[in-house]
Amino acid sequence: MTTSLARRFDVAVEGLTPGYFALVMGSGIVSVGLALEGYEMLSQILLGLCLASFVILGLLTILRFVRFRHAMAEDFLDPKRAFGYFTYVAGTNVLGVRLFMEGYHGITAVFLTLTAVAWLVMGYVIPWTAVLGKVARPVVANANGTWFIWVVASQSVAVAAATLEPVSETATQGLSVLAVVAWSVGVFLYVAAGVLVALRMLLYDLRPEDLNPPYWVAMGACAITVLAGARIVEMAAAPMVDATRGLVAGLSVMFWAFATWLIPVLFAVGVWRHWFHRVPLRYEATLWSMVFPLGMYAVAGIYLGQADALPLVGWIGAVELWLAFAVLLLVLIAMLRHLLLTVFLPTRQEA
Repeated sequence: MTTSLARRFDVAVEGLTPGYFALVMGSGIVSVGLALEGYEMLSQILLGLCLASFVILGLLTILRFVRFRHAMAEDFLDPKRAFGYFTYVAGTNVLGVRLFMEGYHGITAVFLTLTAVAWLVMGYVIPWTAVLGKVARPVVANANGTWFIWVVASQSVAVAAATLEPVSETATQGLSVLAVVAWSVGVFLYVAAGVLVALRMLLYDLRPEDLNPPYWVAMGACAITVLAGARIVEMAAAPMVDATRGLVAGLSVMFWAFATWLIPVLFAVGVWRHWFHRVPLRYEATLWSMVFPLGMYAVAGIYLGQADALPLVGWIGAVELWLAFAVLLLVLIAMLRHLLLTVFLPTRQEA
């Protein structure tokens, strides 16, 4: 029994999805939203889930690197999986922002330092190993929703930098530059990823199985761009911020509108995939890529409503937060059931 459990555990670690930090992203951003709306107990529970997930996934990733380095190397070469590693950057920053709300400003600063370096390094390494360095062409045939996670990581750096700025006495200028640069890079990356993914959908066969949950990140990337923009608009006067404040505010509203338009489209795709084409709806780690966009859309609406004096936008975000919370609970229950059946309980052959 012990041997079989260890074997199942090894299989699970070896096949760990690079994008599993979306669990940290999803639980963390819904916790942020609940805290903003005054639901402290629920927010604290999700903060605990976010912290536990961060620690466990961090340890599992280290273990995977030590024992299954070849599997991680293969992920970096796979354009369908490599961009999932950017969930580490986004998840860490979401957790950092939530801990900032609890008064742990130092931890947020440390997290931002680590993630800014990781974002910069992976931003050059992953596109090369997974896309540009490929001999086979056209690479656009492999474009998919996970490519938008690069955008989310960029904007998460901007959000964390803008969050720290009010309590920083010596790094205000540096944080303002980092926030505006990361936000700007994220906007350009969104356009690039959108064009490439659209080309893949238009030029190549698109099966129902291909339209998986990571395509929700297209909306989540819009939403976090809105949140980052709203936080930049609220930053204190600084040359970089003052030069872009009006542009950032206007584009944030446009991104919010596009994210709003995408939500019915994405739900319709899900109905088309699972109802009309009978693709089984079962748990997969990428479902957390659906939780995060819904939570981020809610938080972005709440912040944008405050920053740009748009009460309707804030009200929509507050209402949609409960949809994100409901989806989170469903995915969490499905994940726990999946882990119980695939890792902790023996299979029929073992029994």
